[in-house]
Amino acid sequence: MKKKVLIITYYWPPAGGPGVQRWLKFVKYLDEFDVEPVVYAPENPHYPIVDKSFEKEVPKDITVLKRPIFEPYALASLFSGKKTKQISSGLISEQKQSFAERALLWIRGNFFIPDARKFWVKPSVRYLSGYLRRENIDTVITTGPPHSVHLIGMKLKERTGIRWIADFRDPWTNISYHEKLKLSRLSQKKHRKLEQKVLNTADRLIVTSYITAEEFRAKTSKLVEVITNGYDPMFVEKTEPDETFTIAHIGSLLTERNPEALWEALAELVREHKDFADSLILKFAGTVSGEVLQSLEKHGLDKYMKLLGYLPHEEALKLQRSSRILLLLEMDKPETRGIIPGKLFEYMAAKRPVIAIGPEGWDVAKIIAETGCGTTFTYPEKEAIKNKLYQSYERYLWNKLKVSPTGIQKYSRKSLAGKLAAIIKEEEK
Repeated sequence: MKKKVLIITYYWPPAGGPGVQRWLKFVKYLDEFDVEPVVYAPENPHYPIVDKSFEKEVPKDITVLKRPIFEPYALASLFSGKKTKQISSGLISEQKQSFAERALLWIRGNFFIPDARKFWVKPSVRYLSGYLRRENIDTVITTGPPHSVHLIGMKLKERTGIRWIADFRDPWTNISYHEKLKLSRLSQKKHRKLEQKVLNTADRLIVTSYITAEEFRAKTSKLVEVITNGYDPMFVEKTEPDETFTIAHIGSLLTERNPEALWEALAELVREHKDFADSLILKFAGTVSGEVLQSLEKHGLDKYMKLLGYLPHEEALKLQRSSRILLLLEMDKPETRGIIPGKLFEYMAAKRPVIAIGPEGWDVAKIIAETGCGTTFTYPEKEAIKNKLYQSYERYLWNKLKVSPTGIQKYSRKSLAGKLAAIIKEEEK
């Protein structure tokens, strides 16, 4: 008999971006492991990115429950639509913030704790308490951010005694943008208290990185399991690489994901090697912050740049397979060491060399070294980055610029869903 489980998520198709993919993909495969998922999502959400291509991946026989949500972003957009969208998608500029942006950040950080979806908690608990009893479901999974979703799970646990698994796609108080929300001392205390209560109330905790697991184990005695993001084998198709020396980045390039050393290295190679300059194309799929664009222009790289905007997921996968090199960039901060972007696993499946630039001790560096899918650098390593780029260019000229990652099967979505199913079917201890 299949084990029935309720999954509570804010992000669900037609949401775009990385937040929706983790549980959309898990839901597709859980049935193969005798787990029947039921999904609960908002009826009228304020998604900063929409990608309707994900809708066709929702299994036709799955039950999806939807209930209305009130989000203050809709009201804030009346005053500053562009800034509201940027803040809700994580694009927080540190330069030349307008009064409206400073005000929105302060209100977001201090009035909406843990986040602006907090008003969905009470009505969801009321509705789901009855649904769980009627359907005889004894296990609930919440996935955040937004971390207010975890408060739904916590209150259902307190009210009904349900078994509750909390899945953290990102950290909570250790997330990189937390310090930018202009939190008061009282607000910081409230966040830490809520985080601690969630960690200690949940029956099991799931995280997406090894460093986040270590951080949580220092805060709670509850079991913490690492289930990373992954790639979907059904999308692995053979695509011919571009004729040009194309370097691509897929996803949002935030202000602090701005590796000056990389741009300097590319600018030097362009000046020193005319053939390199003639072959170079820089493709960016996704939102690119103004500060990053200014850096590219300052180094004279704007003439090699192609801004593609947000691409539907299938188009992004094709771009990964047609590019010569794939960039993976993360902020140079200690708190980002535990961020493993979901695109890393799709990059692996694309079998194109990865150049990753991030903080010292980054979890990504371990995975790249383990699989042999590319090379990782820290931000100060300009000369090493430059040498790697030119070596890659030479291999491109000889048609030898390729990688054959090893041991990546354990990062397939199906394999990860099997690991998740084992946790779901565990007897409560």
